[in-house]
Amino acid sequence: MRVFTTLLLSAALALPLSGQAWAQSLITVTGEATIEATPDMATVSLGVTTNGTTAAEAMAANTKALQAVIDRLKAAGIEDRDLQTSNLTLNPNWVGYDSGSTPKIAGYVASNMLNVRVRALNSLGTVLDASIADGANTLNGITFDLSAPRPAQDEARKAAVEDAKARATLLVEAAGASLGKIVSITENAGYGAGMPMFRAEASAAPVPVASGQIGLTSSVTISFEIAE
Repeated sequence: MRVFTTLLLSAALALPLSGQAWAQSLITVTGEATIEATPDMATVSLGVTTNGTTAAEAMAANTKALQAVIDRLKAAGIEDRDLQTSNLTLNPNWVGYDSGSTPKIAGYVASNMLNVRVRALNSLGTVLDASIADGANTLNGITFDLSAPRPAQDEARKAAVEDAKARATLLVEAAGASLGKIVSITENAGYGAGMPMFRAEASAAPVPVASGQIGLTSSVTISFEIAE
């Protein structure tokens, strides 16, 4: 009787293991998709770089020039919430390296960078003109964005899932089987911006800027069961 009980227990333990091994016939694929959208806002990184005999002179000149730029930006419709200092530096201007003599300080250089969010793209050229006219002499670039990226991002997610399903179906059916249920989904989402065009020479017309389109990308990895 004791031997019979032991055999029943061994059989009960073995059944789940054999069932689990049979169910682990899987295929894992990665689906990708990009949805292009027209941006409706931009962030401009601009600033003022000034020189002075002393550190105090360089910083004072920089503060005055940057305040003039900020005042002009506000007059152009930029709100306080869309202005943010991104980098402030003050460094000695070392000279004498090229001549082989002992380097020495010949004045100081102050730089203050500002991130400006422009919510009305049709005014972007005017905003750039206004900032340059009042002393902004450093431009680090323009990035374009969407004020509400979620709808386009969700479309990219759906398209990525469909791409993964299509790839898995193709591979499984080519092997003579059929696609089963989804076991797991893992997402990696990315965001890519289009390359803007910018021309910096002075002109009577606003600075020309082309926003192009930005691509919202989604990548999903899905594991499916393979139905025999």
